[in-house]
Amino acid sequence: MHITIDLSQAIHALSETLDLVGVDQVYHGKRVGYMALQCGRALGLSELEQRDLFHAGLLHDCGVSSTQVHRNLVNEFDWDGSELHCIRGSELLGQFPPLAHLAPAIRYHHTHWDALRGLEIPESVAWLSNLIYLVDRVDALAMPHYEGDLLLARHAIRNTVDQLSGSLFAPEVVALFLEVSNNEAFWLILEPRHLIRFVYERERECRSVPISFAELRQLALLFAQIADAKSPYTMEHSLGVANLARFLAKKAGLPSQTCAKLEVAGLLHDLGKLQVPDEILDKPGPLTAGERAMMQRHSFETYQILRGITGLEDITQWAAFHHETLDGRGYPFHRCGADLTIEMRIIAVADVFQALAQQRPYREPTSPAQLLEMLRTFVRDNRLDSAMVNLVGQHLQESWRIATGREESSPDQNS
Repeated sequence: MHITIDLSQAIHALSETLDLVGVDQVYHGKRVGYMALQCGRALGLSELEQRDLFHAGLLHDCGVSSTQVHRNLVNEFDWDGSELHCIRGSELLGQFPPLAHLAPAIRYHHTHWDALRGLEIPESVAWLSNLIYLVDRVDALAMPHYEGDLLLARHAIRNTVDQLSGSLFAPEVVALFLEVSNNEAFWLILEPRHLIRFVYERERECRSVPISFAELRQLALLFAQIADAKSPYTMEHSLGVANLARFLAKKAGLPSQTCAKLEVAGLLHDLGKLQVPDEILDKPGPLTAGERAMMQRHSFETYQILRGITGLEDITQWAAFHHETLDGRGYPFHRCGADLTIEMRIIAVADVFQALAQQRPYREPTSPAQLLEMLRTFVRDNRLDSAMVNLVGQHLQESWRIATGREESSPDQNS
């Protein structure tokens, strides 16, 4: 398939996805990337080494999907269990060859220096992971001060880092940071409007590195695993939607290239859900109006993330419009009727099918026959496409197996 996208744009989209977990604190990865890069520049590292530093900073928390874990990251300086997201993050990056070389540094980015130097790992990995750890903790210390008194607080932050030299942080890494951060400009760029400009300019300066469609699918699977890990109730939801969307597209006679792109759209459709707090996503009862409004943000957030990747324009719309309905009462754009392409309609049906087939905190999984009847109700209400729902009905058991990865043992198997 002749579709290529830029790796840098994809990394920034992944970083935007990770930052959503902070809900309102959405710049942590960018600040860590910026501070790490400034240290690399001071050392005179090559452009390739600087790029790796920046990307490691942007992506260091790719193992975090839970808002509670993110709260620990920014509110606690050190805590038991901090290593778990490092292990998970390194496993995820290790699955994607263009970024797999960063996985070892991600694995150890919360390991204390006095423990790290006893491990049998390359010196370059130890140095990079410890630098990420240091600037990551600097951002945690600075978090309460971004509203106005950061310049005053910087002295105490630098003193804390200095006192931890030789224990949590390598002495040479501490010395480097203290040198680089000994000016007001270093700290002022951490403020949101300056930081956004810095990241934008950095992305524009970077040399384009194209990745293939096959690599894009691998990256989309990485995105999906992060999004689905948000809740035990959504594990493999995106994968199920992707598989079912591709199956329905094939049965509908769409070209093979479209089927493959629909699979990617399914993998990416719920990225915005990372911004929904854990307690809302896992709530066992009805949502309040405010909680429902928070949920309804997620498809727009998906749109905003993906639209930054040139070449994914159609996949972006297919993924982000999965809660639009034929009657125009969906969200977030209120598209309707002919504005909804067959690809959008397929993703919408696949999303509803897979969600109903999974257990949720407020209900058990829906049986295939009951699920089909609910889909038909949505058709009668002019919410879902009748042709796609009929296609599901013609292949109900196969759709169930593809969407859930399991066979239905209930005697109620046919419509």
